[in-house]
Amino acid sequence: MAGLTEAVARFINEKSAADFPADTLDKAKKVIVDTLAVILAGVSSEVEEPLMRYFEMSDESGNSPVLGTTRRTGVEMSALINGTFGHALDFDDVLSMMPAHPSAIIVAALIADLEHHPLDGQAFIEAYVIGVEAGAKIAQGITVGHYGRGFHGTGTLGTFSALAALAKAYRCDIATTRTACGIASSMASGVRRNFGTMTKPLHTGLAARNALQAVRLALCGFSAASNVLEGKAGFYAAYGVEQSNPQTAIDGLGNPWVMVDPGIALKKFACCYASHRGMDGVLSLRDKHGFSADDVVSLECRMPPGGMLVLTYPEPVTGLEGKFSLQYALAAGLLDGRYTIASFTDEAVNRPAIRDLLTRIHAHEDECCRDDDPLFDTRSSGSRGFVEVDVVLRDGTRDMVRIHKAPGHPSRELNWDDIGAKFDDCARAARIDPAKAQQAYTRLRDLESCTDMRTIVSLLHH
Repeated sequence: MAGLTEAVARFINEKSAADFPADTLDKAKKVIVDTLAVILAGVSSEVEEPLMRYFEMSDESGNSPVLGTTRRTGVEMSALINGTFGHALDFDDVLSMMPAHPSAIIVAALIADLEHHPLDGQAFIEAYVIGVEAGAKIAQGITVGHYGRGFHGTGTLGTFSALAALAKAYRCDIATTRTACGIASSMASGVRRNFGTMTKPLHTGLAARNALQAVRLALCGFSAASNVLEGKAGFYAAYGVEQSNPQTAIDGLGNPWVMVDPGIALKKFACCYASHRGMDGVLSLRDKHGFSADDVVSLECRMPPGGMLVLTYPEPVTGLEGKFSLQYALAAGLLDGRYTIASFTDEAVNRPAIRDLLTRIHAHEDECCRDDDPLFDTRSSGSRGFVEVDVVLRDGTRDMVRIHKAPGHPSRELNWDDIGAKFDDCARAARIDPAKAQQAYTRLRDLESCTDMRTIVSLLHH
């Protein structure tokens, strides 16, 4: 019986868009549009300045675009920068079963070498969906225990998502794809301790670059272990836990397809997904009662066990730390009544009014939010159990709201109007000409009809 590495390589080689479930096309297009949007927005983030200094230092030449800029560079540098931009604001997709953010990695890798490997819209979508599926099922087999050990699945498992997409787009044979998996397994990296710093989004860029390097090296004849995922001293053995099971991944490939079950969540807010249900609760209570921050005596947010695993900055001092601070996110919602990209800047985090509000906010994990889900322990911190937000106002009003799913979760899917508004906001952050942004968005809505992805990418490059 074939091992996991062989099964993944064969799946990538043999499956095509003809095998996708009926709803896949629209769902995949939404995520691709969303991902290109957040790559653009990353140009306005904290990582831009040091990343561009690194770009200049590298002196790497080429014709691959850095989206949202005038710059062009080599293929692998393009993947690194666009991938890092895609996760810079923590505004990109979430696949809780990994748990990771695979799409910025896949999209950055696919657009990096369109000059030598041009793709039409249909081929781009096909490669994207195959990439999501392969990476997600490798993650399902290794289990969430991989994340629990301290690994950031975006950097480790997401590498395989991009590798699978590239192998499909480049029409690699099974042996070449298997070898690329072997090479990539020695590149996969990323630890959660770097959450709240610029290195977290760098994991995304590194994963995109590493996937490209692995596929290109394999195509050039480099060798690697043929059973690297499941073999002794291989990826599962080194990165997994006692419950890791390669057969679970094999059985799960295309059964069902991830894009429709469980689906990918798109973010409504530009911060860690684990905070989103609490943030949604604050906005819901504020809309219901019409109160301001001054009216609040106290606000309590009860999270499920493990729900605050990565929310490690109760008193953040930077915008990046604010993205991983539930307390700050709740305070910003109370103060502003909405969330934008600007909610997570250094200036926003350090407002005196925020400091005052933090003294009135209590966020903690509570067993009562566990729910009766038999798969609770396999869920990510942003999708397990439920969240309760309880507010007490100066006029004596007290109210509580319970949120099971965050906005943008597949069960609360963002519609095309939501996606369009987000795309417009992100394009503005990158100072893309509004007419060009609108033209790109219109073409992306009809992506399956695009004959050359370079025509869309050119609209997103100054």
